[in-house]
Amino acid sequence: MTTAAPLRVLVVDDEPSIRTLCSINLELAGMDVLLATSGHEALAAVTGEAPDVVVLDVMMPRLDGWQVAARLRERDETRRIPLVFLTARAERSDEVRAYELGALAFVRKPFDPLGLASVVREVADTAARGEAESVVSARLAALRQG
Repeated sequence: MTTAAPLRVLVVDDEPSIRTLCSINLELAGMDVLLATSGHEALAAVTGEAPDVVVLDVMMPRLDGWQVAARLRERDETRRIPLVFLTARAERSDEVRAYELGALAFVRKPFDPLGLASVVREVADTAARGEAESVVSARLAALRQG
């Protein structure tokens, strides 16, 4: 019997404290964590490291999380990487935008750092089952209904 390789998670946030908090909790949950401090670093890391899930902040200088997500969705080799937005943005329009960009989860800051690992696992499992598009469609429909 072989054990599954640990999930490789790329955490992208320009705030060192958030990166550390995420990293510690995801590693304690048995995941391999990669860190990026900017949108440009995130795009380079995705290309070089092939993460299973990307946890992405929205508000970053120069290349924000929305732009990173859009660029990931443009490329065949990165369009299916599951995204989790982790952001202080709390408007319904922000959540809609995240799902329109194909995110599988939207987590608002402040967040439960201990619960982040279960969100990441759920997102990875949803993508692995091939259910990403239906989950995104259902969440968008619910948000648009009010």
